[in-house]
Order: sequence, then C-alpha cells, then structure tokens
Amino acid sequence: MHGSNSNSFGWAALQRELTLRGHRVVAVDLPGHGFGATFPVSYQAPQDPTGLAGSPSGMARVTAAEAVEHVIGVVRRAAELGPVTLVGHSRGGVTVTGVANEVPELLHRIVYISAWCCVDLPLPEYLAAPENASSVLHSTGGALVAEPAALGALRLNWRTADPDLLATLKTAMLAEGTDDEFRAFLNTLEPDEGLDVGDAQAKAETWGRVRRTYVRLTGDRSLPIELQDRFIEEADALTPDNPFDVHSLDSSHVGFLIHPEQAADVLAGLD
Repeated sequence: MHGSNSNSFGWAALQRELTLRGHRVVAVDLPGHGFGATFPVSYQAPQDPTGLAGSPSGMARVTAAEAVEHVIGVVRRAAELGPVTLVGHSRGGVTVTGVANEVPELLHRIVYISAWCCVDLPLPEYLAAPENASSVLHSTGGALVAEPAALGALRLNWRTADPDLLATLKTAMLAEGTDDEFRAFLNTLEPDEGLDVGDAQAKAETWGRVRRTYVRLTGDRSLPIELQDRFIEEADALTPDNPFDVHSLDSSHVGFLIHPEQAADVLAGLD
C-alpha cells in the first residue's frame, strides 16, 4: 500500500527486487490513484496557479472505507494463491490497519514501513503529538495550492520550481539522495490526496490477531523515529502476546524505495 499522493509505480524498484528473489508481489493503486488520479491541465507546464487551485478533485469523492474495501478485494484474490503479507508505507499503514481490522483471517502478516499505525489516538491527534514535532513536513506548507476543506482534497504542487521549497521537501523525503533522484521521485507523485482517514485505529480483537512487523526508518524526517517508536510501543501494549517484530533501516522516508536492497532483505526474510 503506497503512501499519500503516491501510487503503485513508487514500488517498482522494490517490487522488482523481491520478484527477482522469487516472491509474488502486487503493488496496489488505492482508489483515486494511479491511472485513476486527478491531473488538472493547470498542473501541466506552464502552470496556471489559479486554475490549479480551483480545479475539481476526484479524490473529494473517495473515502477511507472505499480504500479498505478495494484492498480487501485484492487480498481475497491473492489469498487464493497462498499466504498474504500486506505491506504499507507512510499513510498506507492506515489502509493496512483497516484491512486487518476487517479480515484478519485472510492475512498471514502485516508490515508497516515507517507507516501510520494508530492505536491509542485517531490520526489527527498524532499529528499534533510531541513525537511528531520534529517532522520537516511542518515546513512544507508552501507546496499546498488550494484550501483543503473547499477542494475536498489535499492538493500539492510537486512541480514547484521554488528552490527553498524543493530543498525543504528533499530534506523531508530523501535527504540522502541526489537531486536527480529526488526530482525523479517527485515526478512519480500525484497532486491530490483524500482528506478522509476513516476509523484508523487498530482493534485488538481482529487486527491484534495478525502477526506484524514494523520497519523503522531511522533517517526519516517526515514521520520521525520518535513517532514510529510510539506506534510500536502502543501496539505492543494493546496486544502484548503478539508484539511487533521490529527491524531498522538507515533510510529517509522514501530512500528505501529508490535503493531497495536492504528493505528487500528484510521482507524476503520474513516467515
């Protein structure tokens, strides 16, 4: 499961690495993403800032529940072929939790890679938590091009040419990468993301039955390591008889997607 403003294409390098190691891997586009994404003409070059701020968003109609149902459908088909390990990155963790809340019997394992794993609080409250205070994303508001409540979606201009904003975004997402790698990554992103996160909290009676792994990204400046560790701690307290299997990678928020060998080692080594 991809993260915010992303799609299945972002998994290509890691998907290839796992496939070459003998695994069947499916990268899923959540509803409103991939070839179903909204790309207004005003987002093209030369950009029309006024038009971009006012163009309708298809994501305004997409709910978190629809995303969960979509993935459940994929999981049901995959489960016919063998045990299913469901992996989520960043906001994709919200969908992983939702699926595990609903169909734990279809899942062999769930994996969060620096992903949201809400347990004690709803997601918006974690955004304001002290563990999230150091997130560089707090300084990237310049990428926002429309009022989210009015648009019904979060619209960001990844094609900005503002050097200061680009430098801040790179620090947040891919601090260890080259400028070319960073711009290549930006060009895989979509301008729109939905506002609805639904009931994102884990349920002990269902989600808590599934074996789970958390892959900490120690160099993550978007979702700070302190918040990742809080997710792990709260989850383990919820179901102490089924704690997280924890691994750590020296990676920024998206570095493991661009150089996937170590992440592939971890995922391929899970039983």
